[in-house]
Amino acid sequence: MVILIGGASHVGKTLLAQRMLERYGVPYLSIDHLKMGLIRSGNTDLTPDDDDALTEYLWPIVREMVKTAIENGQNLVVEGCYVPPHWRRDFEEEYLRSIEFVCLAMSDAYINAHIGEIREHACAVETRLDDSGCTLGALREDNRRCIDAFAECNEKVTIIESDFESTIEAVLDAVHPRWSSLQSA
Repeated sequence: MVILIGGASHVGKTLLAQRMLERYGVPYLSIDHLKMGLIRSGNTDLTPDDDDALTEYLWPIVREMVKTAIENGQNLVVEGCYVPPHWRRDFEEEYLRSIEFVCLAMSDAYINAHIGEIREHACAVETRLDDSGCTLGALREDNRRCIDAFAECNEKVTIIESDFESTIEAVLDAVHPRWSSLQSA
């Protein structure tokens, strides 16, 4: 089983993946780690600011990693903002049966009310070397764009509207029943 976590920047994708690791013992791949490895090794001229180009560059690699995990019967969480809204079209039904998708975004009201907390927790799991782009306007725009794009592809978007922790807990509780059985194993 593969849990694919997509969504806007700063919504808690990596934190959710970390909690899945802690709760279910299932490893996760941060697409940001793959991105930075490819950038730092000189295997691409793209920069961390080239979001759309990075999605085009990284998604084919991530897609094939997901397929390999499924073919090997491995449980894996893959998270990052480089999951395209149309991700399903890249998998045959045999793979889709083994993938659960979670998309996280924040409402404008949540961002407005919690901008300080969002900035404060931006490095909760991974250290961000430059987080100057984490502005109220940028967060609102990124989340609106994410919600619209995934909704257009008929994907369910879990919107954080009032309580971050309860929303994350609800996602953890809704994870495929097979994963819940891993906790007791």
